[in-house]
Amino acid sequence: MEMAAGRVPGGWPTVELDPIRRLRVLAASGAGRPLFAERHVAAPFEQVWAVASDLSGELPKLITGLRTFDVQPAQGGRPGRLAGVAVSVVGHRERFGIVLRSGWCLMQSRALLGGMAAVPEGEGTRFALLGTLRLPGSGPVQRFLGGLADRRGEVLLDRLDRRVAERAAAAD
Repeated sequence: MEMAAGRVPGGWPTVELDPIRRLRVLAASGAGRPLFAERHVAAPFEQVWAVASDLSGELPKLITGLRTFDVQPAQGGRPGRLAGVAVSVVGHRERFGIVLRSGWCLMQSRALLGGMAAVPEGEGTRFALLGTLRLPGSGPVQRFLGGLADRRGEVLLDRLDRRVAERAAAAD
């Protein structure tokens, strides 16, 4: 993971955070105790990000309560901006604004914030994910459920590992 330093006009120092560090900052700045999990995946960045960035195809395989996640270009056609509609297994629909670029995905709805980040690390990939509620008063609930969120993060990372391996085996 890298940080690039520089200066803005006027002499103030700047720091550019890599995607993993940006996601950590988002996790630390939220209320309550968001789901945040991170691990080294023993696969090349391109393979890991091919799974993570396939939101329509892979997100429902990673998140068990998600039936579908449909993605389309956002209105205005800005590069890297998408719109998504998640449908849960019980039929609840949630609309998301999405920023998706290499190594970075941030998805926001009125109620939820989700994110994924990846950077090459050695012969593999450092991968992190974030999930949190955006509803007023949800902080105490998230703190109460903190241990469950930790376990859920590990389960999601296990599923990602499995999907990366399955897609790599299918490509061979």
